[in-house]
Amino acid sequence: MGHSHNGHSKITFAGLIVTLGIIYGDIGTSPLYVMSEIIGKGAIQADIVKGGLSCIFWTLTLQTTVKYVILTLRADNKGEGGIFSLYTLVKRTRFKWLLVTAIIGGSALLADGIITPPISVAAAVEGLRFFNAEINTVPIVIGILFALFFIQQFGTSFIGKFFGPLMMLWFLMLGILGVIQLSGNWAIFSSLSPYYAYHLLSTHPSGILILGAVFLCTTGAEALYSDLGHCGKQNIRISWVFVKTTLVLNYFGQGAWLISHEGQTLDSFKSSNPFFAMMPESFLPYGIIIATIAAVIASQALISGSFSLINEAMRLNLWPKVKVKYPSVLKGQLYIPSLNWLLLGGCIGIVLYFRESSNMGAAYGLAIVLCMLMTTTLLNFYMHMKRYNKLFIYSIITVYIIIELAFLTANLSKFFNGGWITLLIAMVLMTVMTVWYLAKKIRQRYVDLVKLADHPGKLVDLSNDNSIPKYATHLVYMTGANNPEEIESKVIYSILQKRPKRADVYWFVHVDVMDEPYRMEYKVTHIAADDIIRVDFRLGFRVAPKINLMFRKVVEDLVKNKEVDITSRYESLNKNNIIGDFKFVVLEKFLSYDNELPFFEKLILNTYFVLKHFSLSEARAFGLDSSSVKIEKYPMIISPPKDLNLRRIS
Repeated sequence: MGHSHNGHSKITFAGLIVTLGIIYGDIGTSPLYVMSEIIGKGAIQADIVKGGLSCIFWTLTLQTTVKYVILTLRADNKGEGGIFSLYTLVKRTRFKWLLVTAIIGGSALLADGIITPPISVAAAVEGLRFFNAEINTVPIVIGILFALFFIQQFGTSFIGKFFGPLMMLWFLMLGILGVIQLSGNWAIFSSLSPYYAYHLLSTHPSGILILGAVFLCTTGAEALYSDLGHCGKQNIRISWVFVKTTLVLNYFGQGAWLISHEGQTLDSFKSSNPFFAMMPESFLPYGIIIATIAAVIASQALISGSFSLINEAMRLNLWPKVKVKYPSVLKGQLYIPSLNWLLLGGCIGIVLYFRESSNMGAAYGLAIVLCMLMTTTLLNFYMHMKRYNKLFIYSIITVYIIIELAFLTANLSKFFNGGWITLLIAMVLMTVMTVWYLAKKIRQRYVDLVKLADHPGKLVDLSNDNSIPKYATHLVYMTGANNPEEIESKVIYSILQKRPKRADVYWFVHVDVMDEPYRMEYKVTHIAADDIIRVDFRLGFRVAPKINLMFRKVVEDLVKNKEVDITSRYESLNKNNIIGDFKFVVLEKFLSYDNELPFFEKLILNTYFVLKHFSLSEARAFGLDSSSVKIEKYPMIISPPKDLNLRRIS
């Protein structure tokens, strides 16, 4: 098992505080809306309250504690978590279809995540209606969301230090408010018995609908796993003991308050949310402020997890290349500007469409349960790969398939209440990932590779041909050929025929993305001494491919080992020991009209090239300095027309 590579892998008080600020927002703010969703608009009934509490406790225990905190966190890929990290651990099995589960899971998590910030913030801000029932909360919610997404550029290290102490205050408030209510009714803890959950689900006509509301208490568990790289598993496990304790105290405190008002409806109180209704009136303004701050922080776990997911998807060739920033010195912490503002746009759209947190709750959770089912599927293969006891594997997987299918059935009722929106977004994301992956496979299938051994003589002759003006001292080509003995025919064509490019040294650079997050290795192959050199980089899926910097480091090492002389070979410059210039050439493809492709492949490739317009250029994706890069575009002719009925006439 790999060790975490980030700065919070060791258990420290500071690490635990940062973990509170980054990881638990979504789960931690679920008391704001779960109980009100369970009770709904009808009269408060003791059996619904007790059954709901029992369901919440056992969902938090089985789904969050056992499945995610204990089991799934074991499946860390050198300290990184999330469904794509889990996929990279099992992708070498013979079951190629596992990629489908990763794509569905990742898309579903991102899609349902768009509703997490709005529901958390809206539920908190709606507490203001205790003072003014007519207040329009929509502009306030949108303003808060904008501020939250704006500060993402400063990184989760900054956010964790700022948010951590505030979340500590939030969880302490949850626990204390719960204990105050429980002091009048400790008997409510009888609801810990699973009997009450069974009784509610088996006898109550709305039992399955209530289960859909109960599911909201664990929706943040998947984001918790995705954020593993930000904090480390030990910090997550230890802090979860404190978090779960305060959550249970607050849920049961709300339950005690509800039972004391049995027969009444929530609409008959100043606040229709039991979370705010049970607060002492003098404390309410402070409670609303703390809840609003916590709701803002709640969105952080999902946003951080989304950045991690998309970054991994890019490196696994499942997403167009977009700009990634690393605002913190800690590994695993990153910021993706395009995704940040895309998420903000989605969140604002959700707020404007649903307007009320109760409406959002009616749509929330449908996509995320799909993600959980996909994680369970991948976890099954991971445990088999790690040779866990077979009986243990089948028992655990069976239990969680049953639980999650029950939650899926319960959440299907949300489809027409707005759940279709998150499923539609998930479908769009799945389409993008699928197209990007399939297009790469189609392109690889038709790439024309030639044996490099057939061409060194030609390149050496060109290098020594003084009748051709020198193009560069060092000419560097990026190549996609995995085999060091092969090269794309287009590269040879570019050097020899598309304006012959004479250089003193030809370099071929290949980047191979590995299945672990932080590997940084390179291998050098001397194809023709002092004239042709190939460099293969092996980079983890979390490593930014800054080829400009990495290639410079490789050259420095080779010079130090006297494997290459980079001094200019111009007489005047060589005499003064001046280093020669380096020029990178990147070949970019476009789909030629001269193709006769099957309809499906044509559709995939056309969509791929449309998406490519919105992604980074190959040069920027490789982190190359634009001042030393030449982009050459060439047509991608995959399947030329077989016959041209063209005849000569006299």
